[in-house]
Amino acid sequence: MPTYEYKCEAEHHFEVFQSFQDKAIDTCPECGAPARKVYSNVGVVFKGSGFYKTDSKAKPEAKSETKSESKTESKAPTKSEN
Repeated sequence: MPTYEYKCEAEHHFEVFQSFQDKAIDTCPECGAPARKVYSNVGVVFKGSGFYKTDSKAKPEAKSETKSESKTESKAPTKSEN
């Protein structure tokens, strides 16, 4: 469950554990003044394997020879071959 930070008009800061479906808190629990959510940057740490830019690279095709062979095989016969 996420933690949301709030700040009231009287400069009181407080945090609340809320579900995504819960309604935002409108009043400060300390003084009863109107309160608003405080949005800030979130630090993200990726741990483990699989978070490098080279992990999602397209793999080179090893079957490039079969493509060129199939093109030469499907060629229509020329007049000199008749």
